[in-house]
Amino acid sequence: MNKIILIIKREFLSRVKKRSFLLATILVPLIFPAVFGLLIYLKVQDEQNAEQEAVQVLIEQEDFKLEDTKRYKFTEVPGPLSTAVTAYKESSDMALIYIPEFTIEQPTGFVIHSKNTLGPSTINGLENLIEDKIRDKKLVVYDVDPETLEKLRTRVSLESIITQEGEEEGRESSAGIASAIGYVTGFLIYIFMFAYGGQVMQGVIEEKNSKIVEVIVSTVKPFQLMLGKVIGVASVGLVQIVIWIALMGTFYVAIGAYFGISNPRQEMTEQVTEQIAATADVDVNAEAIAENSEVTEIFSKIESIPFGYILFSFVFYFLAGYLMYGALFAAVGSAVDTPADAQQFMFPIMLPIILGFMGMALFVFDDPHGTVSFWLSIIPLTSPIVMMGRVGFGVPAWELILSMVLLVGGFVFTIWFAGRIYRVGILMHGTKVNYKILAKWFMMKN
Repeated sequence: MNKIILIIKREFLSRVKKRSFLLATILVPLIFPAVFGLLIYLKVQDEQNAEQEAVQVLIEQEDFKLEDTKRYKFTEVPGPLSTAVTAYKESSDMALIYIPEFTIEQPTGFVIHSKNTLGPSTINGLENLIEDKIRDKKLVVYDVDPETLEKLRTRVSLESIITQEGEEEGRESSAGIASAIGYVTGFLIYIFMFAYGGQVMQGVIEEKNSKIVEVIVSTVKPFQLMLGKVIGVASVGLVQIVIWIALMGTFYVAIGAYFGISNPRQEMTEQVTEQIAATADVDVNAEAIAENSEVTEIFSKIESIPFGYILFSFVFYFLAGYLMYGALFAAVGSAVDTPADAQQFMFPIMLPIILGFMGMALFVFDDPHGTVSFWLSIIPLTSPIVMMGRVGFGVPAWELILSMVLLVGGFVFTIWFAGRIYRVGILMHGTKVNYKILAKWFMMKN
């Protein structure tokens, strides 16, 4: 046990003392929010400074006209369509829209010509403009008053309350916040499995080629060496994540203190109360009160999130998932002499990781309690990512416990399985390795 601890300590300190680790640990929590904010700023500026695009329109439908907007300037052109297309090719306009004769019951046949593939937002924007005009024609044909139609439109917002047996009061929830938590935590585990798993494999290959490992295994069993390396690198990743959380939390608390925000929810509530008390005419500030109420509701939902429960789950699935895959990466590193030789063995390891991330995106966010989501969060190879995607939506205790027990069993089996390959492969040089040879090493007796 003491030898394993020494290996863990060596692996941990050798990586923590590197300048790259310190820079990544300190700068990432600052760079990512800054980059994200910069992209949002550039997006807003791009929309504000965007020039009006010229669009040609060939209209064959009577009493149909597209009005200019802030983004598009429409110019009607004469037909036939073949002549209009020829003229459009010689112009610098963005697109040519063909609007044929149609019936309002079944409007079809609309075509847009462009010199390049247009973005989805551009196509959707133009489609919405045409749909609005067709709707206006329908209002006239069916003699419907637009103001009456607007009054008939009703918007309903369902307040989500989780009510479970044994709880006196329900808990507020938000699918949007739960999805964000699931995506971020699942994505972090997905990235760290690749990053730190690759570090273990690279470290094993370097030690094997430098002959250092031959000296080490004279005093330490190969299994102890592999376990120490995997746990040591895992502790580096865990420390880095904890520092990121602490730095980002301190950073955002400092911003809140700078702007004088100590309890946003309470301050918003007080503002709403003051506005209601200060005005006799409720309609005067109705819009402002509604906006503040929405912000208050958001803060209320954020405060209801069980961050301690989510953090515990994240740490467990990060460590258990990494130990399971880290052992496999170490086994691959021991079997080959160069990173290029490892590529043929990487796909079976990466496939479940990718499958877990895609499963989280395709199934969990749409139906977090569905059959596919359940099984992907139970199977050890995919549960570290998928279960973190489900945690924010509220997972029954028995499902979480079952997933954790199976994952512990999974990484124990994986470490044992990888250790049998590692003990032989770490001392082999110049061998052309394939799956048949790996199976032979696995079956070899001590």
